[in-house]
This record gives sequence, C-alpha cells and structure tokens, in this order.
Amino acid sequence: MPVTALHHFTIRCTPDELTPLVDFYTRVMRLEAGARPVVPAPGVWLYAEGQPIVHLYAHLQTPESATDPVTGHVDHIAFRSHGLKEMRCHLGELGVPFTEAPVPGWDMQQLFLRDPRGLRIEMTFWLKQEAPDEDAGS
Repeated sequence: MPVTALHHFTIRCTPDELTPLVDFYTRVMRLEAGARPVVPAPGVWLYAEGQPIVHLYAHLQTPESATDPVTGHVDHIAFRSHGLKEMRCHLGELGVPFTEAPVPGWDMQQLFLRDPRGLRIEMTFWLKQEAPDEDAGS
C-alpha cells in the first residue's frame, strides 16, 4: 500500500495567533520547533521524533471568531501518544481542559482538548503499551 501514515497537517492562522499556537503545541503537546523552508508567510514547523508533523502557516489577515472558530472540513487531529497517566497530570497542571473517551471494545483511551484556534486535538493511548498501573480509570 503506498500510504502508510499521516505525514503532517497545516493550521492556517494570523501572525498574531502564531505565538499562542507555538506555545500550545510546544508546551502542552510537547512538540519541538524545528527547521522550515523559506515560504512566503511566517510560520513554524513542529516536530515529533524528527518528523515535522504540524505546520503553522500565518497567512490569514484577520482571525476567525474565537467563539466559533472555523476549522474547515477538519474535525480533529489525532496524535498517537504514550504516557496516559503523566499526560493527565501535565494537562491538569497547565489548566488545560480535556475530556476522556474510552473506546468500548478496544484497548484504547482517548483524551480530547482544543488548541488556541479551537481545533479539536485527540491523543490516542493504546493501553497495552502503557505502564501496568495505567488504565482508563487511573
């Protein structure tokens, strides 16, 4: 099969929204800012394990409504994640609201949160790959 994984996604924003988005994806999601080719608008590429998976592209002139952000046809972005118990604590310490969604019949737990533009973020944890004391009820 020629397609094997998600390569990256791009979030459009205004130049003023760029700093809060970089802060969210580096401080909350723990991605790392890295190399980016020269493009005609400001932006940042954010990396996980050497792969630039989130591209921020600050080309919009005006922000969309903060109460009803437009995310186009994108409903959410999912990140394969590890360290469920630690991530719960991390989000709590930062005061980042999130919800949990165990997946009935699957060995999976999901956390959902929103970035500063309102884009819904899913973090997917495979419970068999978590530490023995980590489960959906921890």
